[in-house]
Amino acid sequence: MNYLFSRLFLVACFSVCVTFTPRTDARRGETGSSQRAPETPSKQAGLFDGPAELPRVHFATLLRDSPAPGKAIRVRVDEDPSEVLERASCGDTVELPAGATFKRLVLPAKKCDDSHWIVVRTSAPDSKLPPEGTRLTPCYAGVASLPGRPPYPCASPENALAKFEFDGKAGSGPIVFSPGANHYRLIGLEVTRSVSPATIYNLIGPDKGAVDHLIFDRMWVHGTPQNETVRGVMLSHARYAAVIDSYFSDFHCVAKTGGCIDSQAVGTGSGSDEMGPYKIENNFLEAAGECILSGGGEATTTPSDIEIRRNHLFKPMIWLRGQPGFVGGTDGSPFIVKNLFELKSARRVLFEGNVLENSWGGFSQVGFAILIGPKNQAGKAGRNLCPTCEVLDITVRYNTIRHVAGGFQIGNGLSDNKGAAKDGGRYSIHDVVVDDIQSEELGGRGVFAQISTAPGVTEALPLHDVRIDHVTALPPRVLFNIGGPRQGTKMSGLTISNSLFNGGNKIVTSTGGGPEKNCAATPGGKSLDVVLGSCFSSFSFQNNVVIGGAALPKENHAPGKLEEVGFVNPKQDYRLSPNSKFKRAASDKKDIGADIDAVEAATKGVR
Repeated sequence: MNYLFSRLFLVACFSVCVTFTPRTDARRGETGSSQRAPETPSKQAGLFDGPAELPRVHFATLLRDSPAPGKAIRVRVDEDPSEVLERASCGDTVELPAGATFKRLVLPAKKCDDSHWIVVRTSAPDSKLPPEGTRLTPCYAGVASLPGRPPYPCASPENALAKFEFDGKAGSGPIVFSPGANHYRLIGLEVTRSVSPATIYNLIGPDKGAVDHLIFDRMWVHGTPQNETVRGVMLSHARYAAVIDSYFSDFHCVAKTGGCIDSQAVGTGSGSDEMGPYKIENNFLEAAGECILSGGGEATTTPSDIEIRRNHLFKPMIWLRGQPGFVGGTDGSPFIVKNLFELKSARRVLFEGNVLENSWGGFSQVGFAILIGPKNQAGKAGRNLCPTCEVLDITVRYNTIRHVAGGFQIGNGLSDNKGAAKDGGRYSIHDVVVDDIQSEELGGRGVFAQISTAPGVTEALPLHDVRIDHVTALPPRVLFNIGGPRQGTKMSGLTISNSLFNGGNKIVTSTGGGPEKNCAATPGGKSLDVVLGSCFSSFSFQNNVVIGGAALPKENHAPGKLEEVGFVNPKQDYRLSPNSKFKRAASDKKDIGADIDAVEAATKGVR
């Protein structure tokens, strides 16, 4: 029965072809900076990748898509740029003197349209900025390097940016969008806060009202090395918003003694206004909590149609206590670290061509790189804040994950008040490489994937329709951590195929709770097919390679040692050598495991 389900499922699903072009040089002839890939065939409404529908609506963000045919207005150093913007007309370009510092910018509501944007930018000429489509780095603010971060090309550091520095004692700023603000493009700005004990929330964000058509282009948005800065850009309440070709750094909350508990470079998902489409493309995104988070607050609407492509999601290892050059809060407490990418409320998301690096446990989470699943947040007095939260139609493809305590956490959870969310399912994960999963060193479990629905409470809607295909991952301890309610409706539609795994110490473990509550805690259920059969009404585990695997379902392969797989170089290159017996052995006649050539093409120049 499971075999029949698998064949029908695979026939019904198809993958979308993607093309990529190499990056080009970014800064006055230098090499190494990232450039965005061109539009791809996936950007058409109504297409599916396996069980997941791709985004239906797409935000065009080229310069030609945000015309500003009006006059140029030069702001003086001693002027208030907010007052200048009040006087500006739709279609104008407001130029801020490069190298100058301002305290605050409020962008007012105006009746602009797609033919008359307002551009707010540095006065530096285009020749002093990276070309359109190329990532800006702190080099353009005169900073040659940042400690603990990947090096970026910077042969001639020069400050070409206009700067906004918020000196408030609390709250959000320096850039605020008034309710109704629309059709603004910000280019070549440094946005930060002053060094102080204050906890600052959104450096850029709306003032509790709906906004639309916002593009943040080639910007450096950052906190300070040791103070609490919660978030770079908040996209809640926004429709048609994009963060492109920018650099985000130093977003963190301090453990034990701090005033906040979660931080993001980019966040969204709160409120009752319609949200999306979004484009987050070709950025360096750094935060201790989540580099990108959708959801996690009170909401009645779900962000939809989100493209997240060719970003470098990163946590500096100097934030890990015990590492050389450790940096934490001013009192020495470490920052609160969670994961790299998380969806608690989102629909139709394409997460493609990204590089994710460094995630560790030790706080409220255990270092997974990616978390996908709806979460109803808990409020005071037993109140639940998001019973309508759902995570549906998520595609994760052509990504590289490395140096993490775990790969994926996939499932439907409950709030701390035991409140269930609305729905979670239709996830397509394929052509992903998860490299250097660690356990003790990074304070985690060393697991490739946790797949679960909250056990013990039958109100949680079960996870459904998850496809994991052509993945390469070598976890050291556990391949799958499974869990779900003992009673009630089972999870359904799990397909794991054509993937190359290390079996670790155990192929499958339970998420906990005992046999009375957890379907995975089946007495005698040590084998993978028994556990999956206990927790899923329909599943397929076929044509996978599990190194050191034992008690696998039929139609899988279990070489005893890594050397028997036939990697080109198991320490550097996970391609299969021409004489590997798993070459072109997948059900689609491709190599088992991730398509390494496609992953490298998708991520070329991202790091």
